[in-house]
Amino acid sequence: MTAIDKSRGRIAACCRDGTILEADAAILTVPLPVLPEIALPPAVREKAAASADIGFGNVVKILLRFTTKWWAQRGGHDLADLTFLFSSATVPTWWTQHPAKYPVLTGWFAGPKADTVARLTVSELVDMGIASLAEIFDLSTDRVRRDLVTSQAINWGNDPFARGAYSYATPKTRKAQSALRKPDGGAVFFSGEALYAGRDMGTVEAALASGRETAQMILATGR
Repeated sequence: MTAIDKSRGRIAACCRDGTILEADAAILTVPLPVLPEIALPPAVREKAAASADIGFGNVVKILLRFTTKWWAQRGGHDLADLTFLFSSATVPTWWTQHPAKYPVLTGWFAGPKADTVARLTVSELVDMGIASLAEIFDLSTDRVRRDLVTSQAINWGNDPFARGAYSYATPKTRKAQSALRKPDGGAVFFSGEALYAGRDMGTVEAALASGRETAQMILATGR
C-alpha cells in the first residue's frame, strides 16, 4: 500500500500495483518504520507523527533443528526441562521448544547489535549461532554441527516490509500511544503491537490485544 485517500467520501487504499480498495474504514497496522512511507490525509498524517516517539528495534533469529536434544544432559546437569538460556556469548539468548519434544534451539540477537550484522548471509548468521552454542556448552563447533539437521536465520531489519522486529517504550511512548489510539471521529484507525496499552510492551500477544481493542472501537462507531 502506498496511500490512504479520503477524497471520494470513503476510505481508499491505493496499492503499489495500481489497485484501489475502498471501504468504510481503514486500520493501519504496518511496522513503525514503514508508516512514514504511506501517504495519508493531512489530519491522519498529523496524528501518525506521534509514532516517532515509540521505539522500534531489530532482531536476528537463528533457528537450529538437531537430530536429538543433545543439550539435555551436559556437564553433569539435567537440562531436559530447559526453556530459556541466557549467556555472554555473541548470540546470548536461546530457547527450546519445551514442553514439546522437538530438538530445536532458537537464538535471539537483538537491539543495536543486530544492526552490525546486516550484511551477513544466512549461512554466516547460522555459523555465528553455532559458534555461540559451542562456547556456551564448551563444545567444538564440529560437535554442535554434527547433529544439525536444518537451519535458518532471519534478519528482520533486512525485510523491506518490516525494517525491524519489535517496538519498545521510550519516555514519550505512552503519550504517543494515547494520541494514536484516541477516537477522533475519523475513519482511519491505528493498531498493532506498538500501540499495546498494557503495563509491559509485547509482541504477538500485544498485537492481538490491540487488534481486539481497535475492532471494538470501530464497532462502537457503527461502521
